Amino acid sequence: MNEDERAELDRLVPGPARPELSADRHRLLRGHLMSEIRETKPARARRGRLGWVALPALAGGLALALALTNGGGDGAPAPQQQARQAPQDTQAQPAPQQSTGTLNAAPVGALQLLSQAADTAAGKPDPKPGKGQFVYVESLVAFGSSNIATGESKVDPAHRRQIWLSVDGSQWGVLKEGQGQGGKPNAPEKVKPGEPAPRADGGMWLDPNTRPGLNAPTYAYLATLPTDPDALLKKIYTETKGMGPGPDQEAFVTIGDVLREQIAPPAVSAALYRAAAKIPGVTVVDDSVDASGRHGVAVARVDGGIRTEWIFDPKTHEFLGERTVVAAEGNDFGKPGTVTGHSAVLASTVVDQPGEEPQQKNA
Repeated sequence: MNEDERAELDRLVPGPARPELSADRHRLLRGHLMSEIRETKPARARRGRLGWVALPALAGGLALALALTNGGGDGAPAPQQQARQAPQDTQAQPAPQQSTGTLNAAPVGALQLLSQAADTAAGKPDPKPGKGQFVYVESLVAFGSSNIATGESKVDPAHRRQIWLSVDGSQWGVLKEGQGQGGKPNAPEKVKPGEPAPRADGGMWLDPNTRPGLNAPTYAYLATLPTDPDALLKKIYTETKGMGPGPDQEAFVTIGDVLREQIAPPAVSAALYRAAAKIPGVTVVDDSVDASGRHGVAVARVDGGIRTEWIFDPKTHEFLGERTVVAAEGNDFGKPGTVTGHSAVLASTVVDQPGEEPQQKNA
């Protein structure tokens, strides 16, 4: 291709709609799909068998990059799992919407469930962590992949993920993923200037978060958010403008990322649920299963033929985890009902040191 042809191609084919993940953001959300995007450096790819690429898993920030492009890899992928069949939505899915930014109420079923989840969140005690403390979240996560050549899809076995995040972002955090539950331990990385010495427990250091935002929040940042749902949702639309497949889906997965791997003051958590109820296209799935096998009722939204589900305990309305499922025929990721990824929150609390595990786990 000559220079004139290349210039014409550049003119006709637009560049990417959103920037790549920064190295810091990727380190924080390592191992997941559909990047949350902040700045310059591209996300690293997981390696594995030639031909396999990542499927949408845990939509939004926790996301896998395109992967698996050489045969050397870290070892053969885990055996294929049978995909679970997902139930149908109890509400008819509305036609896809263009950029909205409007504050529309969800269907009654979703509105009721999110209101119940908001009430549960509002009734929890405020942890009021100190600046020197850390948010600790333990979860099980499982990701999907598909073989380009054969069309075969699979979800890897769930593995343990632990993360410690500085409450105010001023200190180094820690990520431990894979140890002891079927996953691979974090690969050692080159020590950066100013980074603490490598950890004996195999944990990976996470950079201090000096510029928190909705796509990489700290507890201190979340504590500053408005507790009025309309004002909060407007802020989410504003700060995520131009990101993701569209404003409504980006708002939905942004809230989901906070639910899955952060702690917020009770009033803010409640406002996040009530804000989610105002996003167009939100429905209910009567039965969903998280990565630990717990059944629950889910709030869901379909985008690009993939349904993202937030799973709640049907009695307490506590957030259990998240699942992504193929929702439409003709999808490259499999037949309708194919699970492309799931997670389960096992513990979330505040601790004094990175790497410290709580004596009692509070889901």
